[in-house]
Amino acid sequence: MPHFLSSLVRPGAGMLLSALLCACAQADISARAPQVSIHDPVMTEEGDDYYLFSTGPGITIYRSPDFVNWTHAGRVFAGEPDWARDAIPGFNGHLWAPDVIARNGRFYLYYSVSAFGKNTSAIGVAINRTLDPQSPNYRWEDQGILVQSVPGRDNWNAIDPNIVLDEAGDAWMSFGSFWDGLKLVKLDKSWTALAEPQEWRTIARAERPAFTPDNEAAPAELEAPFIFPKNGYYYLFVSRGLCCRGNDSTYRLAVGRSKSVTGPYLDKEGVDMARGGGTPLIAGNQRWPGLGHNSAYTFDGRDYLVLHAYESADNGLQKLKILDLEWDKELWPVVDAAQLDSYQSRLVE
Repeated sequence: MPHFLSSLVRPGAGMLLSALLCACAQADISARAPQVSIHDPVMTEEGDDYYLFSTGPGITIYRSPDFVNWTHAGRVFAGEPDWARDAIPGFNGHLWAPDVIARNGRFYLYYSVSAFGKNTSAIGVAINRTLDPQSPNYRWEDQGILVQSVPGRDNWNAIDPNIVLDEAGDAWMSFGSFWDGLKLVKLDKSWTALAEPQEWRTIARAERPAFTPDNEAAPAELEAPFIFPKNGYYYLFVSRGLCCRGNDSTYRLAVGRSKSVTGPYLDKEGVDMARGGGTPLIAGNQRWPGLGHNSAYTFDGRDYLVLHAYESADNGLQKLKILDLEWDKELWPVVDAAQLDSYQSRLVE
């Protein structure tokens, strides 16, 4: 049973009758309160609360006790990283596509600085001892650039980071958007620099015809990797198509898996995602024409897919979606598209 059809408590609580009653109540709530409008959502938890981070000025933060009712919880950067304007010509003040992960009592926030539609990009990282803005220990400390892409030098894009740990506890960062595909690189023990000697891999690619100019992102419409360890596999989720176009968005999700964090990531047909493979997971429909840039988590023993979707009835405005992530008998991920309608967040002002 989806957590958001149960009473508004931590996931996993409630019985079917309670679920149906609360579904009706939630429908009434959603009619009266705005939903969370968000791009590129990622989540973590601390204490009794969940924290949601997204693209926006300074990296926008939301806080919730129950996955449904969300309040603004400030920004990672009051302004912007000190290095951003000098390193990234064309930077417009919006920090993109974060990822967040806890480690030894600290939270590591990876973020992207980019000029839209170009691979003039960099990934940075900031660290905080707590996510509670009321704590005296609350302070984001920027560690600067982790990796950078430069047009004319690099045919990949330093954007959309995601951190995953291998079986030895070593950290790997996947990232990338369009161009020559999605990359994977190992981090050193600090998690704020690349491991030496550097280990780079291409984990997913889309077709890029020969002689396509290096300064053109398209037509290889592929981005936003997220690697989720589960069931003895590493599952690689990717977004295909075009985001950020409201009702004209073609965003959709595909997936592959590997027994090793370094790949190869194969789809259901055994095709390597680095050679164009990827099994479709969920795509848009008439009410939600595009959806994607997902993350995936296990909270309280249940698995969830977190993403944004463009709502046709609201002029294509992006909305937060949290879907139950299930597994078929062959251990491939399954989601129910009906939950795009049944899950509705509530922004508490």
